[in-house]
Amino acid sequence: MTDLVEEVRMKIRAGEWSNPTTGVAPGYTQANLVILPKEYAYDFLLFCVRNPKACPLLEVTDLGSSVPKQTAPEADLRTDLPKYRIYRDGELVEEVTDITAYWQEDFVSLLIGCSFTFEKPLLENGIPIRYIEEGRNVSMYKTNIACEPAGIFKGPMVVSMRPMKTQDAIRAVQITSRFPSVHGAPIHIGDPAQLGIKDIKKPDFGDAVTLYDGEVPVFWGCGVTPQAAIMASKPELVITHAPGHMFITDLKEEDHAII
Repeated sequence: MTDLVEEVRMKIRAGEWSNPTTGVAPGYTQANLVILPKEYAYDFLLFCVRNPKACPLLEVTDLGSSVPKQTAPEADLRTDLPKYRIYRDGELVEEVTDITAYWQEDFVSLLIGCSFTFEKPLLENGIPIRYIEEGRNVSMYKTNIACEPAGIFKGPMVVSMRPMKTQDAIRAVQITSRFPSVHGAPIHIGDPAQLGIKDIKKPDFGDAVTLYDGEVPVFWGCGVTPQAAIMASKPELVITHAPGHMFITDLKEEDHAII
């Protein structure tokens, strides 16, 4: 763990940072989080395996452990994300900055790759990222693409969107295809209606961003897909990250790059 990651993580743990983590700790792998009781863990693990574009697994913790030993062995998943969501019977009931009081000994935590990880390679190639420029969260949308169900879990794929000039979109495909463990290449470029998105200005999660003339929306699979599945499937209790408020691991983005 570098000084940069340690500093960011300590601010989050102390409650001094509760904002989205886009642009934070550039070059380090960020992750979505799903925590659920053991009785649902196999079904959800299978859901991830069957839907790798939206839910690329980075790590599954030991039963009852809040320590992600493979991706950040000095971290604590109960305190080290800026904001969490508590779902009961598929309903969002609360957002909190610390889940220590909610922890159960039968919990299993799953970390899922996040597209924030490839922000740095995009920026280094001269491709601007609008939500960073505008100081907003990434735009995320439910789609008409049904995920492959597994056990109790079912639901639509969620996508994140980044507006780009056409030539930048082509380059972005080349860059992000090297990172399959954090969603990889886009799933769609262009007309949002083909994904069932009625109004690009009204995302289901995150914030709307400006789409300028001559730009196209570029859509990636998104790790908020599990939250759509939770709402559709209604398990008794699940804890997730709040959209855009990710877990920052110790892994560098190049650890996931395919040469």
